[in-house]
Amino acid sequence: MNEIAIQATNVSKIYKLYDKPIDRLKESINPFGKKYHQEFHAVNDISFDVKKGETLGIIGKNGSGKSTLLKMITGVLNPSSGQISVNGKISALLELGAGFNPELTGLENIYMNGTIMGYTKAEMDRKLDDILSFADIGDFIHQAVKIYSSGMFVRLAFSVAINIDPEILIIDEALSVGDMRFQQKCFRKIDEFKDTKTILFVSHDLSVINKYCNRAIWINEGIMIDDGVPKELSKKYQAFMIGANLNKTVTVQDSNEMIKDTIEHIDSIDESLDVMGDDEARITGISLFDAESSQKISIVEPNQAVKLFIKVKANTNIEDPIIGFSIKDRLGNVIAQSNSFVLEQSIPEMHNEKYYGFGFEFNFPPLNMGQYSISPAVASGSQEVHTQHSWIHDALIIQVMPVQKYQLSGFFVMDNVKFYSLE
Repeated sequence: MNEIAIQATNVSKIYKLYDKPIDRLKESINPFGKKYHQEFHAVNDISFDVKKGETLGIIGKNGSGKSTLLKMITGVLNPSSGQISVNGKISALLELGAGFNPELTGLENIYMNGTIMGYTKAEMDRKLDDILSFADIGDFIHQAVKIYSSGMFVRLAFSVAINIDPEILIIDEALSVGDMRFQQKCFRKIDEFKDTKTILFVSHDLSVINKYCNRAIWINEGIMIDDGVPKELSKKYQAFMIGANLNKTVTVQDSNEMIKDTIEHIDSIDESLDVMGDDEARITGISLFDAESSQKISIVEPNQAVKLFIKVKANTNIEDPIIGFSIKDRLGNVIAQSNSFVLEQSIPEMHNEKYYGFGFEFNFPPLNMGQYSISPAVASGSQEVHTQHSWIHDALIIQVMPVQKYQLSGFFVMDNVKFYSLE
């Protein structure tokens, strides 16, 4: 345990949900122990260890149980079952407002937090200049924090968290608030801490997880889905967010005439585009279709059901092929990506001089209006060790238009993936 900073063993957090307030009273006085509630597992039987000096990222969609897990680690909540062991002094930056009294001034909150962490006033006096210098909120330090903007609050909260010499630092999405310069200042401090502190980092920004964490866990619906290298785990997570419900693989001979016709009408790849890879397989076409009408489209609405077809020619026999794509914004940032390997869909060997079609069906992401590109790729091997055969940046340009009838929010889900052999 000396090398383990945090150990969670079969941890669950269960909440009782009542349809009506009176049901809580009925349950408490019922002589037969009748239940009037439903159980909601915010965290369900999660186990993991965090080593000292490790930076662990925690990813998952909203409501997956990430914040609940952190609150149990920090002692804000007690587990319904299981055990959490913490070896070291924790400093946590949870949701805005946690650990601060809104009626007290910023200065008073600094000393209050120091007292909670076991420091004397004299010790906090010695830390005060560093806290004030990092927070850089000027005379507002003498005002009640209830009047602070969210940016000012996170400045003070982060400054206090890092300057009370924690052994374990926990950050839950708080750094998404505030201006870019302060965010960069915080990340530089995190870089300094990485070699000497244990850090738990919750963020929806996968680039942050990949850059600063040496390990990540993925939680969904209160269950831990995976634990591994951040870059590989983030690819699986992105693929999940645009689809994980796979059903079948079919060949053209098994397909109906409409599907054969659709694949035959895939647009050819622009020959002026740069193609990366060894050319043992080459992507020859790509098109986006409306899932309902099967019409080819270049303009799409958020959450519209679409089909993306990619056409490939094998220039040799390809074992363990992987087909995938990424959606990028105009700056080249990857918005979403998916491939057959992370979706656990095995593709049969591709044979020399044969053409193949691959169809992805999904709901298009709820993106802002503007231009986006789709970059297809074909490789072979595994996600970790593979050979790139053909990778075409920005092969298909699409325009996202706003939805006119209603507003959309939340995440997007791929319905299924089908593979069509064009032998």
